[in-house]
Amino acid sequence: MTMLRVGGLTPLSTTDWPGMLAAVVFCQGCPWRCGYCHNPDLIPAQGGNEIPWQDILAFLRRRQGLLDAVVFSGGEPTLQAGLPDAMREVRALGFKIGLHTGGMYPKKLSAVLPLVDWVGLDVKAPFAAYPRITGVAGSGERAEAGLQQLLASGVTHEIRTTVHPALLNDAEVSGLAHDLAARGVKHYVVQAFRSQGCGDETLRQSATRGRPLQDLGGELAGAFERFAVRTA
Repeated sequence: MTMLRVGGLTPLSTTDWPGMLAAVVFCQGCPWRCGYCHNPDLIPAQGGNEIPWQDILAFLRRRQGLLDAVVFSGGEPTLQAGLPDAMREVRALGFKIGLHTGGMYPKKLSAVLPLVDWVGLDVKAPFAAYPRITGVAGSGERAEAGLQQLLASGVTHEIRTTVHPALLNDAEVSGLAHDLAARGVKHYVVQAFRSQGCGDETLRQSATRGRPLQDLGGELAGAFERFAVRTA
């Protein structure tokens, strides 16, 4: 029996996989401690309000023909050994498969890439600066390897970076964007920090930018085939 620890479910989303009507399965557990995380309840390996995987499947069976896709988000979905089997069961119901990941488990990511139709990969900072965001030494090297796996796979994807002015300055974002473009990234999104769900009071209080994120985005757009700024 497939075992997947699920910390939450969004029955319908139009934003978690742009262009798709999707349910979002939030997988429990994440090894990183990003201060701006808007799902901190999903960080522990065990959650207080987990939903049995069989209940998720029962819900999806009732949505066959009504939803396009299921996105596995988190937390970090690739943390869990049950993810590949869960994806296979969802695909067998006729849904397309999306994945949100930080790329911190490159080998596990490589194993599930043949099972997915689309990936949203968070690149959190210039790779040398990752511990500032994640609180974990060596996280940048792991994320870089995950990005390389995704780019080599040919799977349709979106690379995105959350920008908080106290954590990433504009020069760092610009340098990261040009590094990603040089690596072959075609679709890049910069998105503003959202205070909703964030448990760090200091970050919530210091989120005001001195310069609109759209202005920075205007300087970066030409480096990519597809580029967007998300501010809400």
